[in-house]
Amino acid sequence: MDAERITIAETCLSAAHSGNLSFPEIVGRLSAAGFESYAVDYRRSTQTFYLPDGDSVALEMQEPASPVEAAFDAAELARLIKWAQANPADYSYAAFSKQAKAAGCAGYIVSFLGRRVVYFGRTAETHVEHFPS
Repeated sequence: MDAERITIAETCLSAAHSGNLSFPEIVGRLSAAGFESYAVDYRRSTQTFYLPDGDSVALEMQEPASPVEAAFDAAELARLIKWAQANPADYSYAAFSKQAKAAGCAGYIVSFLGRRVVYFGRTAETHVEHFPS
């Protein structure tokens, strides 16, 4: 992957953690750079960005890897997603991630083409969230 795209991915990852860019802004920047998706792995504390040709770059996330609860609580995850979408003053990506892991979320895949996010647990249970209209 070329250095410019890696820099865009790094910038978007950093902005998610700092709160400098919203989820729609991040999706817009990554899409404009030619990415089609990214995947977050909470157990390895990595985020992988994918191009349509299969090329990818995996980046370390800022928070350390931490345990993911065994039970997948889809209702709690849906509540956390609504909290993130509302973007209140007490929202942060770090807090969202910590609570998502406590709700049994092992990671998620964001598909720009499919306009959805698939959250998954350790037992491959899923919750699908479509991008807001």
